[in-house]
Amino acid sequence: MDQTTTISFFRFLRWRDRAWALTMMGGARLAMSRVPDLGFWKLCGSGTGEGFTPVPNTAVYAILCTWPDEDTARQRVAHTRIFQRYRARASEDWTVFLAPTSARGAWSGRMPFSPVSEPKTGPLAALTRATIKPGILTKFWGRVPDISAMIGSDPNVVFKIGIGEVPMLHQVTFSIWPGPQEMAQFARTNGPHAEAIRAVRDGAWFREELYARFAILGDSGTWGGTSPLAQLNLTAA
Repeated sequence: MDQTTTISFFRFLRWRDRAWALTMMGGARLAMSRVPDLGFWKLCGSGTGEGFTPVPNTAVYAILCTWPDEDTARQRVAHTRIFQRYRARASEDWTVFLAPTSARGAWSGRMPFSPVSEPKTGPLAALTRATIKPGILTKFWGRVPDISAMIGSDPNVVFKIGIGEVPMLHQVTFSIWPGPQEMAQFARTNGPHAEAIRAVRDGAWFREELYARFAILGDSGTWGGTSPLAQLNLTAA
């Protein structure tokens, strides 16, 4: 069996539902810890705009999970009560099912993903996660608007969002690309992103960091009224 990762996004419109979702950042921990077959998991909020800001977005939350295989992942996300509670209050939700193909670094002191062989072609998702040193928060977030504008204007990026466990200090970026060449072109092009990478390396800005890539298995639900995977010619669940 190959490990499957899921990232479920939930959008809440009513203020009482947003307040509920905020309380669930702590309140859902016990329920999540009791979900059968669940490996690593994290409850995340998001930033305003497309998520790449330090200002919390009270409307969008995410749950990241690892499972022993895709069938188990689909069953648990669809039928486990904690996920059903989120969907019942959300105005929209979307889950993407992923197979990790490469990973390095650590998240909360461990490597959560068990990669399978790296695909050479085809759509992929990329996830980066970092714990930012408090002393460089101003420097880090000062570079983010330019990076956000750069990725937002890239015609190749299929989906992108910034999420995190703790505002300001923990940053997770998740993006989907048509293929490795398009993603590499963005990462290597001289500009705000490349400059930020050099600054991070030169200044050792992060206490902990993780980089992972995933093959895309499929999805369920919608985001913005459609499946973000539709333009990749993948069949949504």
